[in-house]
Amino acid sequence: MKAAVIESVGKAVVAEVPDPTPGPREVVVEVAACGLCGTDLHILQGEFAPTLPVVPGHEFAGEVVGVGRDVTEVAVGDQVAVDPSLYCFECRLCRSGHNNLCERWAAIGVTTAGGAAQYAVAPVANCVKLPEHIRTEDAALIEPLSCAVRGYDVLQARLGAHVLIYGSGTMGLMMLELAKRTGAARVDVVDLNPSRLATARQLGVSASAANADELDRPQGWDVVVDATGNAAAIQDGLDRVAKAGTFLQFGVADYATRVQIDPYKIYNQEITITGSMAVLHSFERAAELFANGVLDPEVFISDRLPLGRYPQALDQFASGTGRKIVVLPQAG
Repeated sequence: MKAAVIESVGKAVVAEVPDPTPGPREVVVEVAACGLCGTDLHILQGEFAPTLPVVPGHEFAGEVVGVGRDVTEVAVGDQVAVDPSLYCFECRLCRSGHNNLCERWAAIGVTTAGGAAQYAVAPVANCVKLPEHIRTEDAALIEPLSCAVRGYDVLQARLGAHVLIYGSGTMGLMMLELAKRTGAARVDVVDLNPSRLATARQLGVSASAANADELDRPQGWDVVVDATGNAAAIQDGLDRVAKAGTFLQFGVADYATRVQIDPYKIYNQEITITGSMAVLHSFERAAELFANGVLDPEVFISDRLPLGRYPQALDQFASGTGRKIVVLPQAG
């Protein structure tokens, strides 16, 4: 089969690789669509350290075309979205309910072969059946949505909160949609990219700007979310949190990124700084939300490219052009 392969740091190709075969409790999925994510860039750049080469792609959905001998939960022909998270269920963090922080954490498309291929293998426990009205070409959005749902679990958002989001790429826009549905009084967005801000306005943001100073809220925001991973945005966002407010680090920063904090301000104003890492007990809820129309795929997916253009898709994603980019493995 054809698959995208990150062969070494800085080098991604499309190549022929062996077809996958399922283990006893695994299924083979014919991939309909696979989304690109900042994690893929971190792998390409050597920031994350899986064993290379690896087939990337942790945001994917498709049709079950093969099942292991002990699989009863799904059948050939079922449409599924795949939760890429692989946990040991044995370490202290798994046993305490923090599976996303598993000491042996692994993920499909990060540490094992993923969905940027014509076929992918996954544990049946990671597969969520999709209702018939969902197009599997759109369902690659479910995995990033599940990360956003986890972010809102961490926030424990209060009704009537004033929310500021840095970044109006895919993840910032998803946080915008969830903020609107969790009772925020207003949601403001900051981004340097005018076209992405235009999408935020299309989705009903309260206000948008290239700089938070333009939003004229000197008392700050109850909730500030960084969805960029950019040091300058993070630093600015930390200074915009209102008294008794919360800052959520949601964007994936480079390992070397550093910012400064003001310990006295954190103490004196009872500010909370927290983070949200990937998916935790949120994938099924994200699938339900998606099935109920929480996201408009035609707004969120800006580019649908054949698998053969995966290296170019990575370049486009890295340039910040577009919103969610997905590759269509069955289109070549």
